[in-house]
Amino acid sequence: MTLREGLATVVLRHDYTAPAYLIDRVDLSLDLDPVKTRVLNRMQLRRNPAVTPQPLRLDGTDLNLARVLLNGAGCSFRLDAGQLVLENLPAGPDPFELEIFTTCCPEKNTHLMGLYLSQGTFFTQCEAEGFRRISYFLDRPDVMARYRVTLRAHQAAYPVLLSNGNLVEHGALEGGRHYAVWDDPHPKPSYLFALVAGKLVQREQKIISRSGKPHTLQIYVRAGDLDKTEHAMQSLMAAIAWDEARFGLPLDLERFMIVATSDFNMGAMENKGLNIFNTKYVLASPASATDADYAHVESVVAHEYLHNWSGNRVTCRDWFQLSLKEGLTVFRDQEFSQDMAASASARAVKRIEDVRVLRSSQFAEDAGPMAHPVRPDQYAEINNFYTLTVYEKGAEVVRMMQTLVSDAALDPLGRAGFARGLKLYFERHDGQAVTCDDFAQAMADANPGSALATQLEAFKRWYAQAGTPRVQANAQFDPALGQYTLELRQHCPATPGQPHKEPFVIPVALGLLAADGRALPLQLEGESQATGTSRTLVLSAPVQRFVFTGLVGLEHAPIPSLLRSFSAPVILHTELDADALRTLLAHDSDAFNRWEAGQLLMLRQMLAALHASGPVRPDVLDAATLEALRAVLRHPELDPAFKALLLTAPSEAYLAEQVQQVDPPRIHAVRLSVRSQLAQALHADWVWAFEAHPTEGAYRPDAVSSARRDLTGLALNMLCLAARASGDAVWPGKAYQRCKDAAHMTELHQSLQALLHSGHALAEPALERMHQRHRHDDLVLDKWFALQASAPDFDGTLLARVQALLHHPDFKLRNPNRARSLIGSFCHANPAALHRPDGAGYAFWRARVLEIDAFNPQVAARLARAIERWQPLVEPYRSAARKALSDVAQHPGLSPDVLEIVTRALAAEA
Repeated sequence: MTLREGLATVVLRHDYTAPAYLIDRVDLSLDLDPVKTRVLNRMQLRRNPAVTPQPLRLDGTDLNLARVLLNGAGCSFRLDAGQLVLENLPAGPDPFELEIFTTCCPEKNTHLMGLYLSQGTFFTQCEAEGFRRISYFLDRPDVMARYRVTLRAHQAAYPVLLSNGNLVEHGALEGGRHYAVWDDPHPKPSYLFALVAGKLVQREQKIISRSGKPHTLQIYVRAGDLDKTEHAMQSLMAAIAWDEARFGLPLDLERFMIVATSDFNMGAMENKGLNIFNTKYVLASPASATDADYAHVESVVAHEYLHNWSGNRVTCRDWFQLSLKEGLTVFRDQEFSQDMAASASARAVKRIEDVRVLRSSQFAEDAGPMAHPVRPDQYAEINNFYTLTVYEKGAEVVRMMQTLVSDAALDPLGRAGFARGLKLYFERHDGQAVTCDDFAQAMADANPGSALATQLEAFKRWYAQAGTPRVQANAQFDPALGQYTLELRQHCPATPGQPHKEPFVIPVALGLLAADGRALPLQLEGESQATGTSRTLVLSAPVQRFVFTGLVGLEHAPIPSLLRSFSAPVILHTELDADALRTLLAHDSDAFNRWEAGQLLMLRQMLAALHASGPVRPDVLDAATLEALRAVLRHPELDPAFKALLLTAPSEAYLAEQVQQVDPPRIHAVRLSVRSQLAQALHADWVWAFEAHPTEGAYRPDAVSSARRDLTGLALNMLCLAARASGDAVWPGKAYQRCKDAAHMTELHQSLQALLHSGHALAEPALERMHQRHRHDDLVLDKWFALQASAPDFDGTLLARVQALLHHPDFKLRNPNRARSLIGSFCHANPAALHRPDGAGYAFWRARVLEIDAFNPQVAARLARAIERWQPLVEPYRSAARKALSDVAQHPGLSPDVLEIVTRALAAEA
């Protein structure tokens, strides 16, 4: 079965077979040279007794094969479709040695997979299938071996030589060369192999673990960047301490290293003991990084370190199980970030931010042609399945497990039960390559009698079924009996290849509020007394009814607060009217649902404006909603960051997911109208918010200071937008002055964004000043490009501006960060500018996808997804987008990465 003959063969999960051979030991020697790196690979192999004898097939890509020896002697072999095939191998269980000598050219490796050169430094990226670009190998995650690696290179050019594990030997060689030998005591799959060689400087930190063992932590960067690594080091130490304290998982190596490079397709990579990072997630200083950057560094450093156990010590049996490590580790890094936030309000803000990403992007993926289960059933190119579904939805599946192993009385959050399950998981499977089923089983076995254990098989449908379930909530109240009946119905729409879905197991956390906002005690029918004001119901059938009693004396029906803390990744439909939503907004003890009530008040009125005929009106929001939002902004006790989130209108992407016919420019117009209305109606309140929340003293990226800056940044944005309507020059002038005097990057970025998002002419000199001041800082230049590409297209000239920026001296198409900052920001983050009536945006997308695909298919495939959801578009956008996809699909020499994306997008028409 093929997508197109000869280009991309579909791999099926149910075709999995265990490897016919196992590799116990790998001795790898690399003589590093940009043009011709020599790789000597000595492997100790043995037949897998559980598999019928068959030839050994080793994967290889872009390698020059020079020699193959079996137990030190020559042997017969053949090359077949990118594989090295050996048939006459020793019979029996005894191990044998295979020696393979190859060469490769890192200098020409523009894919940034395998071994490649970046600004004179060697790096590797082996996940998912990059090791085959270094040597012929069983390049699959269920083959785990111990590695001993010898690196040789010219000392002057490459003074630092790094690989996985522990440094056991190093020294000088003749001709100005030197060597280093690294030994990794832990067996690992080939995707976790790493090496780095180049001119780098390091920050080093010695620590003592809880068990009393010493460890060395090192961060390697290019000269000149060392002063930007302190936050990453602090984040690493915090993650190490947190994992040992919360889950009893210690650092298991003598040293742990991080290396940063700007030429990297991903955010970071968890190679055992030698994590390679995109500079974006390591380097941070007040002058170059925003509050969001600091938070991302902390989160990503933690994520990759936490993989040391959830992904490295226990890894995936096959790539279909990718969420086994990624979903679990995203959940763990989210928990880490919430614990680092310290206060309850900051924890709530982090949860809301995570859910916003899930709902605006992952829900869209569930509704599009690339919809797939958390554990996919097939793929043509594995790199295309590093998706929000695998990562973010996978994390929500793990979070639901934590909820479902909770003990309402002793462990209402499920943290103790989850910790028991994780402990059992690692005890059972340490050093193994396993499946999502193994993880779920360990969770259930460690918590017998829990909702997860009793409904495990049904719960695992979250791994097997694609799509976002819909939950409809209806209620009836009998005031005479004091009885409130809640009916929950679930269904999941069809997705590609899955027309029918079985019911999911959905935890629904809820509370009930009286009309005056009081939290009501909860007592289900059959219970002897009420217990608490919050409860988690488990919906596992198409329809279920839950009867609450003991509510005598209420004049009005209780107001349900459903799906608290977003307890399941579903779309919830309720009958709540605007009065009920305003009550939740004013009084709900659950911060997430308080935010959600405000978002729903705006969303419903925005959708009404979207569906109305004629031009978009300036008064989309009614007076009651404006007053409710004003009360939030003025509330003396609410966290400033929470206020900023609540007063930010639903995104254009989220709006597009709520309608069947998508008109991107009209969606943009509706959202702009709402923002303008909020800016003008609450003008005095925004002035107060800006002036009442200063941050004094030296810059600190802590939650309290960042929260205050979140609100002042939004306030300044709104005040500049209000000035656009009034013609007032005061606030744009203040924003421009802040750009000139900015004490840190957050202040500069927020001020420039306020000018750009109000279309003010002062944005131009502010952009020029930013460029002149920071033209030697690559990460700031990325922001500079992104700010322009994501700005509102007030006069229809933004595309021309972006096209001109392609020729800017500082634009580097082959650098993934720079390409994403300009092209990615325009195509993914600016739908109103991309979806032009004249089709010019699609022509731009088409040209850039094909241009990038010629040298980096992985980056091109990500860009290709910008218009995969073309079907719901109204005309003329729909036809123009389809033609652009078809043009790309028919382009000769298209990579399998991009081919899969565009083929699936076009197939959705059927």
